[in-house]
Amino acid sequence: MPINILMPALSPTMEKGNLAKWLKREGEAVKPGDVIAEIETDKATMEVEAVDEGVLAKILVPEGTADVPVNQLIAVLASEGEDVKQVAASDGAKAGAAASPRPPGQVEAAQARSPAQRGDGAPPATAAPPTAAPSVPAPSAPAAERTNGTGRTFSSPLARRLANQAGIDISRVHGSGPHGRVVARDIEAAKSGGALKAPAAAPAPRPSVEAPSDDKIRALFEPGSYEVVPHDSMRKIIARRLTESKQTIPHFYMSLDCTIDRLLTAREDINAAAPKGKDGKPAYKLSVNDFVIKALALAMQCVPDANVTWTDGAMLRHKHSDVGVAVAIPGGLITPVVRRAESKSLSAISNEMKDLAARARQRKLKPEEYQGGSTAVSNLGMFGITSFAAVINPPHATILAVGVGEQRAVVRNGAVTAATQMTVTLSTDHRAVDAALGTELIAGWRSLV
Repeated sequence: MPINILMPALSPTMEKGNLAKWLKREGEAVKPGDVIAEIETDKATMEVEAVDEGVLAKILVPEGTADVPVNQLIAVLASEGEDVKQVAASDGAKAGAAASPRPPGQVEAAQARSPAQRGDGAPPATAAPPTAAPSVPAPSAPAAERTNGTGRTFSSPLARRLANQAGIDISRVHGSGPHGRVVARDIEAAKSGGALKAPAAAPAPRPSVEAPSDDKIRALFEPGSYEVVPHDSMRKIIARRLTESKQTIPHFYMSLDCTIDRLLTAREDINAAAPKGKDGKPAYKLSVNDFVIKALALAMQCVPDANVTWTDGAMLRHKHSDVGVAVAIPGGLITPVVRRAESKSLSAISNEMKDLAARARQRKLKPEEYQGGSTAVSNLGMFGITSFAAVINPPHATILAVGVGEQRAVVRNGAVTAATQMTVTLSTDHRAVDAALGTELIAGWRSLV
């Protein structure tokens, strides 16, 4: 029977993707592990690998197609011994009705990896787990992470099919896949008498506020006085996430000025002492932002109650300081994460950030390199911005906005003198980090810079 190839979910938050390029053509043989297509998400370009053997009989979604929903049929593979032309012409190739079910436990979704991972042999973070279940299942993710706040349960197509056949409500199944994704083995466990979660309570209806339609907005301007530039997928995702953040997270802001003359002196001394390689270039070159990241990571360890993520059921108190750093890229913004920043040296943080930022601008970051984290830094000081308040990036509960370091007049011991000062603003999720706790965190950060 023909095998359907579906648009894979390359991250827990992915709902649509752009089919950038087909690397296999109709009529070409495909074997497991072959890279068959490139998919653009809002943050990166990922490669999709085949998990079945056969011949690519029909491509249903041409390359260059934007906003293809997850799990939409994009191509059909003819199995061994099947007539390729017959498969391509069949109704199943058009509607996906002729797809053959796979044995329970077989990987359903195509594996994906970034172009930078090609040939490294490392399994992608978003690939479905192998057939054999581990002796101790991985803990499932919180409901908010598994559903992305939309009520949708992340699951593999095979798991959904098995749940439907068994009459099991998949939203009640504990997921053991990556990021709490429900996979085939979870359905098998539920069929064998595994515990199910209690049915979720229906959310209270929320009043909807409708934004003006496109036509109403355009009517405010003279025809021909503007150019219509369609939103790309990245801009749509950014708009949706920022709107959700401001609507669902009660932001609270606190600002202070800090004197960074000693920091600048230390930076110069450390950079001057940096060893040089054979090419004569220093092994590292620290920036002010590297000190900001390190100080925030240490402050989060000193104030562990602020190193948290809010969920409706419980507070997640993180053991490590995983600091996201906002990086501007063409068409939008991405926040790569420096993991366990509290334990890394300034030089390690500096070199890691340079690598992450460079690959972010090339859209070659892996999902695990920009997802998650426990706090974030947004620095606009290099653009001369004095101060600003940043929007919290879920699932974080805090974000530190950093302004420019500049010479200012200050009063010391009754005399006016000059000092290099920098204004920072801490945005907090007031549900998780209230004013007193936020004050403790930002004051602790200032004492470290």
